Amino acid sequence: MKSLRRLTLAAALSLAPVLAFAASAQEQLKAFVATVTSATGSFSQYTVNNQGRTQPAQTGVFSFQRPGKFKWAVQKPYEQLVVSDGRVLFQFDPDLAQVTERKVDAAIGTSPAAILFGSGSLEQSFDVSPLPSKDGVEWLRAKPRTADAGFSRVDIGMKDNLPVRVELLDSFGQTTRVDLSAIAANPKLADKEFQFTAPKGVDVVKM
Repeated sequence: MKSLRRLTLAAALSLAPVLAFAASAQEQLKAFVATVTSATGSFSQYTVNNQGRTQPAQTGVFSFQRPGKFKWAVQKPYEQLVVSDGRVLFQFDPDLAQVTERKVDAAIGTSPAAILFGSGSLEQSFDVSPLPSKDGVEWLRAKPRTADAGFSRVDIGMKDNLPVRVELLDSFGQTTRVDLSAIAANPKLADKEFQFTAPKGVDVVKM
């Protein structure tokens, strides 16, 4: 279960370039960064290791607001929260009674999250190439230009101008698949959506 928990942050960070691709993926991404300043939605994710074994699925909701504010809340099978106020990223695990704090720049770095939650360019940090369409879904592959990104590639599937799936291959040969749904663009989100205060009695670890 601990290994599954560690994947939550990686999956959250893998969403950066997602909410954008269709026929001309890179142009739509530019338009997305320019016009979509916030979004909410639901997700379901699971991980397959390099031996083909599948971890239990996680489901929950997410939200973001540029620049750098986001929340990724796992609801089932157990609760876990990853939230950023634009400066600090908090990862809260109620089962472990622990909160981990990182600076947003250090936590996101050149990960795909820099695109979704910031205002950068995908091409600056990734080698981007189109993939064949499958089952009515358009696909794009992004490979990080740096060796210390923590993952080998991220594939993004789009349908009807909305993201439907993200598949992240990490450096250990594990694939995390995230299915996205019920996405709403540019909702009005209160500041408290991205604020977090550690509960009493919880260990706080600053990275």
